[in-house]
Amino acid sequence: MAQDSIAVVDLDRCSPDRCNYECSNYCPPNRTGKECITLRGEDAETGGPDQVQISEEICLGETCGICVEKCPFDAIEIINLPQELEDRATHRYGDNAFALYGLPIPEKGKVTGLLGPNGIGKSTAVKALAGEITPNLGRVEDEPGWDEVIEHYRGTELQDYLKGVRDGDINVARKPQYVDQIPETFDGNTRELLERADERGVLDELAERLSITPVLDQEIDSLSGGELQRVALAATLARDADFYFVDELTPYLDIGQRVTAARLVRELAEEEDKAVLVVEHDLAVLDLLADSLHVAYGEPSVYGVVTDPKSVRNGINEYLRGYLDNENMRIRPEAIEFEEHAPRPVTEAETLVDYPSMAKSYGESEFSLDVEGGEIRKNEVLGVVGPNGIGKSTFAKLLAGRTEPTTVKGEDTDLDLDLDIAYKPQYVEADQHMRVDAFLSSITDEFGTSYWNTEIAQPLQLDRIMEQNLADLSGGERQRVAIAATLSRDADLYLLDEPSAHLDVEQRVLATRAIRRYAENHESTVMVIDHDIYMIDLVSDRLMVFDGEPAHHGRASPAQEMRAGMNEFLANLDITFRRDENLGRPRINKPGSQLDKQQKRDGEYYYTQ
Repeated sequence: MAQDSIAVVDLDRCSPDRCNYECSNYCPPNRTGKECITLRGEDAETGGPDQVQISEEICLGETCGICVEKCPFDAIEIINLPQELEDRATHRYGDNAFALYGLPIPEKGKVTGLLGPNGIGKSTAVKALAGEITPNLGRVEDEPGWDEVIEHYRGTELQDYLKGVRDGDINVARKPQYVDQIPETFDGNTRELLERADERGVLDELAERLSITPVLDQEIDSLSGGELQRVALAATLARDADFYFVDELTPYLDIGQRVTAARLVRELAEEEDKAVLVVEHDLAVLDLLADSLHVAYGEPSVYGVVTDPKSVRNGINEYLRGYLDNENMRIRPEAIEFEEHAPRPVTEAETLVDYPSMAKSYGESEFSLDVEGGEIRKNEVLGVVGPNGIGKSTFAKLLAGRTEPTTVKGEDTDLDLDLDIAYKPQYVEADQHMRVDAFLSSITDEFGTSYWNTEIAQPLQLDRIMEQNLADLSGGERQRVAIAATLSRDADLYLLDEPSAHLDVEQRVLATRAIRRYAENHESTVMVIDHDIYMIDLVSDRLMVFDGEPAHHGRASPAQEMRAGMNEFLANLDITFRRDENLGRPRINKPGSQLDKQQKRDGEYYYTQ
């Protein structure tokens, strides 16, 4: 194989006990007596003895690709890489394993963004920058030491940084991606966790600004996802480190909380002269947060490439267009566009259900929600927005019958909407020891049909995880399965609570398209509760706005057209948005900027007309 090609075997998918070694039997070099595809054997450092390995020196490369086509489990990838990557190899995990090319460059006093799909090597890059692994420069057999690695980066901005890593002079603080796993590793209350982390003496300030003071004396395992996210951020920023890594800042946070978190990260970099690297899929927040941006592209779980730094605006726009200018690289077949979608014109439609005014109270001095009666229309996607702790999920549970209202129309009566409702909750649990395909096939008889594959499986990228157990899925994979399971049910109304959580940018766009396409093709009604403005912008026909005092009292107004709804919602948060002049994507205006002030004077918080 040419040096600019790699062969990767997914050991989680390679199942020799269920195949006839079609990859080996049909391999052209093997058929001429060469040992291109062989068994790993008893001495294999990774994988089972009966799983296959591929000699990249003998393999004919992507131009052949017979083994890729013949493998019944899609376990093999043969990729021709751009020739210029040959000298940019950063790390490879072994023969026929994932390879990373390039590293982001941390800068003191700056926030560096890293944007790319899941499984593209972002965590590998951070491990190298944190000194948790020594980059092997792609040399699996003859691994270099730190001295050789530093020599490799001589003359680059990474040279001095990696010297500090080698010498132990770089301390790292890291916010984990999946904050819902924190209770599994820490047993105690919030205050104990944060006091242990507070090396800079900033606990009280962080707790106040992140609005977590009320939960400081609560047990960690009692916190909501949004509370866990803010506690994890506070614990990370409270440490005295040289390099801060923030992996997904925004899941479970509302827009106001996202902006507050972004400001805290920026202040840490600017005022404390710290280097911060942020991986984030909310592009509006990333745009507000970062000083420069690296784009990561490639083939998830196969190889990843980290570009040189770009300006944030250009980097995001190039990523959305699917074409990287400096690299002359097409990374997506089509652009992600916004202008043609939102806000959609409001059209009159039949009413699916008129829901009455109702109230839900959890007891004296506890949270209460007042819902003003309204209508949900047939064949619409209804977006639902509002701060955390304001009652959005409670409203969804009321509609779905998961909880009962305290009063309906001011009386102690039951709520009977006479609807079949499919409901995806905010927090997705997948602790069943069942394969994904078995789980989904138990929900619908349409499973596996060409129609179901086209409408649900393909847009949600489920093919490669069908044979995995639910309990083994990542957060993003669980989310996509949960969306698929909800849409696969036969229902009048589909309720999706925070479907964007842990999905990367492309997965969010694909999920959004799947939701809209399903609603349009099935003439179904979907309600989407989410904090990602991009998703709400792309998916919604109308908007329902919640306001009030978070954690104390919430009010739900009837649905309204998008512009009126977004203006009301963003005005409550004192945030204005504009559209990027090239792609039409939402961008948060810098608070206090001329455009921010002008839009507020005009009452146009949701883009200018």
